[in-house]
Amino acid sequence: MTKATSPIELFDLSGRVAVVTGGAGLLGAEFCRTLVGAGAQVVIADIDSEAAGRQARAICSESGDAIGIKLDVRDPKSVQEMMRTTIEQFGQLDILVNSAVLDPKFDPKHTSQRHLPLNSGAFEDFPLDAWNQALEVNLTGAFLCCQAAAQPMLEAGRGVIVNLSSIYGLSGPDQRMYQEPGKPAQFKPVYYSVTKWGILGLTQYLATYYAGKNIRVNALSPGGVYNDHDEIFVRSYSARAVMGRMADKDEMNGALLFLVSDASTYMTGANLVLDGGWTAW
Repeated sequence: MTKATSPIELFDLSGRVAVVTGGAGLLGAEFCRTLVGAGAQVVIADIDSEAAGRQARAICSESGDAIGIKLDVRDPKSVQEMMRTTIEQFGQLDILVNSAVLDPKFDPKHTSQRHLPLNSGAFEDFPLDAWNQALEVNLTGAFLCCQAAAQPMLEAGRGVIVNLSSIYGLSGPDQRMYQEPGKPAQFKPVYYSVTKWGILGLTQYLATYYAGKNIRVNALSPGGVYNDHDEIFVRSYSARAVMGRMADKDEMNGALLFLVSDASTYMTGANLVLDGGWTAW
């Protein structure tokens, strides 16, 4: 009779290799540290190669095992090169976390660094090029990375994919939160909800497509994560969450570890929502 695995052992990722796209981002960086902390070797893949490299060096200095590489998820060649580097460096791929995203932020750090225009975020005149750019990153990028990861996972006979969605993949944004008295109107743009809905569709499609192949595919849908947002926004958001606050950036880590580990071996095609009760109202 096989000895039962302890609950703690279920979360052990020793001997496994993970790729995190958008790995230098707010949540991506947290995910990388969590995976390394559970024993995995991690590829930090990000469009900002310098940030990915810095993070990898910091992890290695703490006795973890990580490499940072440049990845443009829109470019099939870049995605394939990322996969080749992963296999050459670590010999396998067990986990893919699709965290790369274009998401216009409303915290002070990103106010002057927005990838896409917010004041033109009104649906009636939203630019087609901005729409197309977001689809390429948020949806096509996840498609390309899943496609590239599938082959080594099929060859190994196992694999786990986690796609990052959002509460805005479950419900439309409350645009009132993004308006401030005396300031120009701004909106959470249409592409964000549409692509996050699409991520959920991609997740369920792949989960059923790989039925019987020992490849599990799930989604993780965070609510709002605090990142030095101004008081007005925090108050407005918090009033809509059952728990009365925004999430801290490390509060998604336990859920991510659950989804990629043996603690969730009977889970595929699902969406794990961490929103402080936002969608429960």
